[in-house]
This record gives sequence, C-alpha cells and structure tokens, in this order.
Amino acid sequence: MYASACNGSKDSSPIFYLVGIPSLQDVFFLPVFFTFLSFYLLILVGNALILVAVVIEPRLHKPMYFFLINLSALDILFTTSTVPKMLSLLLLGDHYLSFSACFLQMYLFHSFSCSEAFILVVMAYDRYVAICRPLHYPVLMTPQTNAALAASAWLTALLLPIPAVVQTSHMAFDSTVYIYNCFCDHLAVVQASCSDTTPQTFMGFCIAMVVSFLPLLLVLLSYAHILASVLRISSQEGRSKAFSTCSSHLLVVGTYYSSIAIAYVAYRADLPLDFHIVGNVVFAILTPVLNPLIYTLRNKDVKAAITKIACPQDLGHHEDL
Repeated sequence: MYASACNGSKDSSPIFYLVGIPSLQDVFFLPVFFTFLSFYLLILVGNALILVAVVIEPRLHKPMYFFLINLSALDILFTTSTVPKMLSLLLLGDHYLSFSACFLQMYLFHSFSCSEAFILVVMAYDRYVAICRPLHYPVLMTPQTNAALAASAWLTALLLPIPAVVQTSHMAFDSTVYIYNCFCDHLAVVQASCSDTTPQTFMGFCIAMVVSFLPLLLVLLSYAHILASVLRISSQEGRSKAFSTCSSHLLVVGTYYSSIAIAYVAYRADLPLDFHIVGNVVFAILTPVLNPLIYTLRNKDVKAAITKIACPQDLGHHEDL
C-alpha cells in the first residue's frame, strides 16, 4: 500500500523522518539515551518478574492476578513498539522509518494503549464483584469468564485503531515526511500530511474520547459502587482490608490517566512543540515504569512471590529460622 504524494504521484513510497525533540542539543543525546534505556530495562525486568511470579506461584492463581499479567504483558509490548526506535534515534542518529514501519508502529502503539485502558476496566469490574458481590465471586469470575473478558479487551483494542490508521495511510505525503515526534503517533503523522487534516484529526479525537473517557467512566462507576459497599462495612478493619485490595489498581489507573492528561495538556496548551513531544514520551513510558513498582510495593502477595524468585536462598534461610 502506497500513499499518494503531494503532487498526486504514486510512484514511490514516502520515507518518514523522526525529528525527535527539536531543541535537544547533541551533548544531551547520550544522557537522555541512558535515561530512556534505564527506564526500558526497568519496564522489561519489572513486568517480566510479575509475569513469572504469577505463573509459578500457586497463591497468585486468582482472577485479579490473571488480569495483572495481561497488564504486564501489555506494558512490555506497549513500550517495545516505540522505545527501541527512540534509543536508536538518540544513540545512532537513526531518524528514518519506511512507510510500512511507520504505520505499523502507529497501529501497535495505539492498539496497546487502547488494550491497557480496557484491561483496567476489566480489573475494576473484578474488584467490584469481589467487594460488592463476594458470595457470587466464584460463580461470576470463572477462568472461562476471565479469559473471555481479557480476550474481549485485547480484540476490541486491536480492531479500534484500524480505520484511523488505514485512512491516514491514504493521505498525501511528500517524498520525505518530517514527523515532529520521537515515534509515529497518529496526530503527528496526520499533521505532516499535505491533505486536508480535518477529517483525520476529528476521527482521531473521537477514538481518543472512546478509549479515554468511556473506560474512565466505567472505572469510576465501579468504584462508586465499591465505595458505597465499603462504607456499609461496620468494622474499621473490614473497611481497611477492602480498600487495600483496590489501592494498587487505583494507583495504576491514576498513573495511566495522569499520563494521558499530561500529553493532552502539552498538546492543547499554547506551549512550544518540545512540550508536546515530551508529553507523548511521558505517556509512552510513565505508566509501564510505575505499574510493576506499584504492585511490588503495595501488594504483599506479589512482593513475596517476586522476593522468592529473586532471593530464593535468603527466603529459605528465613523459613528455616
């Protein structure tokens, strides 16, 4: 599939040039590279540890942790769709992407972002059933139901960006397309086109509303019911225990939507282009970095399982004592 050139020709496929952060001086490329590399390694190691811990630890074979490993897998895929290219850009000056590579990156980035929003909704529903309908929890949250919920979140997210990506690929571009971003974000590619950008900008806005606000509304609705149920618990200990089971998920939701808010404000506010680009980078990195830290520090079961994997000898020594 080839996009139309600005002169109407379809003889060649355009090449995309990632500008990166325009005002970033060469002397800072290496420090920023090592910063991004550290974040990326932390994302890979942290989320991989959660995946392994949940799979091998029988105590974690529960619906809540099944959805957690979906979230961890998403974080790895989400960052891998963009960060390696950012690292190559900073270290090697590799600014170019082919037409197919750019649109594949765009599709994967937005698909995995959508998947994360939907998985967070499923996790909120899991907490709602556990706290508001505890007697029905084993019946409602069966392994088959859990798999169906997760598969629905993934499938919906994989299908949702297709219309925007396909239509954007048919827009007209120069032979060399300058993308003012560190990766092929939908809006940045649309703005680089020679075509009328209004229809694609509107479509992108509509999809963003569906992906951002509808899941947020469902999460808030779940937690409104959870809060009402918790407030009806008479004992302080019971309330604390109920809230503690939701704290990690609430922090992750807060982090995810905070990163969206940062990216949105950076785009809408009258700020230099660099702030818009950095806002997108924050969205691509912040949540995947913090998710494993939140679940490791806030969840005792996950923390114990990861400690068992990382320091099996020390754990065995303490058990002997």
